[in-house]
Amino acid sequence: MAIPLAYNLRNLVVRKTTTLMTALGIALTVAVVLAIMSMVQGLKTALSTTGDPLHVLVLRKGANSELVSNFTREAFQTLKDKAGIARDSSGNPLASLELVSVVNLVSVDAPDGMNINIRGLEPVGIQMRKGLKLNAGRWFETGKREVVVGEAIAKRYPDARLGRHLHFGTGDWEVVGVMSSGQSATNSEIFADLNQLSSDNHRIEVLSSALVQASDPVTASALVKAISSDQQMNMDAEPESAYYAAQESSGRLIQVLGTLVGVIMAVGSSFAAMNTMYAAVARRSKEIGTLRVLGFSRFSILLSFLSESLLLAILGGVLGCLLVLPLNGTTTGIGNFTTFSETDFNLTVTPSIMITGVVFAIVMGALGGLFPAWNAARKQVLTALRAV
Repeated sequence: MAIPLAYNLRNLVVRKTTTLMTALGIALTVAVVLAIMSMVQGLKTALSTTGDPLHVLVLRKGANSELVSNFTREAFQTLKDKAGIARDSSGNPLASLELVSVVNLVSVDAPDGMNINIRGLEPVGIQMRKGLKLNAGRWFETGKREVVVGEAIAKRYPDARLGRHLHFGTGDWEVVGVMSSGQSATNSEIFADLNQLSSDNHRIEVLSSALVQASDPVTASALVKAISSDQQMNMDAEPESAYYAAQESSGRLIQVLGTLVGVIMAVGSSFAAMNTMYAAVARRSKEIGTLRVLGFSRFSILLSFLSESLLLAILGGVLGCLLVLPLNGTTTGIGNFTTFSETDFNLTVTPSIMITGVVFAIVMGALGGLFPAWNAARKQVLTALRAV
């Protein structure tokens, strides 16, 4: 015969102060773990949604980043004639020669400044990025020191807001627009005119990379192989989406450190739950003896006290989810080991992450409640009834 669950609920309500304090300890542990998971998920979302399946990124052979790649204008002229590159309505190849550099911006969160990607490109480069749109202002004009910043940059860096001026290269650049590209990493970049930026950086002939658009997915795969195997060009090509997906390693350190912190806090929370349940068992010895006299088995008592610990853990898990939920959509950034600049992204608290948090809390409750429950089940009837 099982002990009614209402018995356990009543005991948790009676010990409301202890219940709340223990549940809050579990909640804080769950909240930390979920915050780390939401950061990793947000970074993955930003990088996985960046890149078009038809886009092929071309770098100098051996370079793993646009920042350290060299791509000459002469090589670009050869690349544009490759078979399989799509063309616009005017018959021009959809190929964008680009220069990637970094500019240091200061914010309240980063008083020493953070490196931000600035990308020089021509109008065709903007045209090729289909998900890109203007939130405010206008696109830069060719030949002028004007920039368009990603919405995450405008949000986190006051100097990069519409109408302000950024100083880099050999002069001041006016922020004339704010762009958005969903949740992609493009929101972490600044766009400028290719020729003006290359002139300011004294890189007229040697730029960074080229982005080309294939006519269809099959052609994109063939184009990657054709460019990479062309010994005369000496270039490496890969799908643009693959290039950004490889940068997810930036989040692995956070995930490892966060997991370590979560495990340490989970051990502490499990001991807190264990102490709470041991104290409950000690205070309720007569109740345990009475339950045995009424015919409840040792297993029923074990299951009852374990259920009480699990209810406590579920309460903590739900509170933890509620604590971390306001972080959903919050914009933050992390240093990218590939681009040597910051990638901004939104924290993403998904239903699956919250379910994981509740399950994590239940595991803590099970570990913390098992031994006290076992101790309660082993109590002798007469010894329990004689307890003061």
